[in-house]
Amino acid sequence: MVIEQFSKRMVDSGIFNTYVAAVFFSSLIFFVLNASMYTPIEMMFGIVIITIFFKGLANLMLSLTISLVSLDNQQDKVAFKKDSDNLESLVNDLAIQEASIQSAKNINKVQ
Repeated sequence: MVIEQFSKRMVDSGIFNTYVAAVFFSSLIFFVLNASMYTPIEMMFGIVIITIFFKGLANLMLSLTISLVSLDNQQDKVAFKKDSDNLESLVNDLAIQEASIQSAKNINKVQ
């Protein structure tokens, strides 16, 4: 659960997409500047292959980041939040039960 949240935040940050976009545009500029050495088909295949390669490298960096980052602190936060949510729901249930008992007593007093 913690790893999923961490990886979702990493993906949502957009840094890997920015990295891949930068690689795409830099390879595009490279092939445009060296257009005299490459045919248009070579340029298209080169741009696509380089972009796919660096997208894979970005995914590899994401997996290494996830595996190498210590998430013990995050696990403690998640456990604390889970326990506090559980306690809060129990207190709310108790308050509902007390309110129903109080309303039953009030109804009995009126009759």
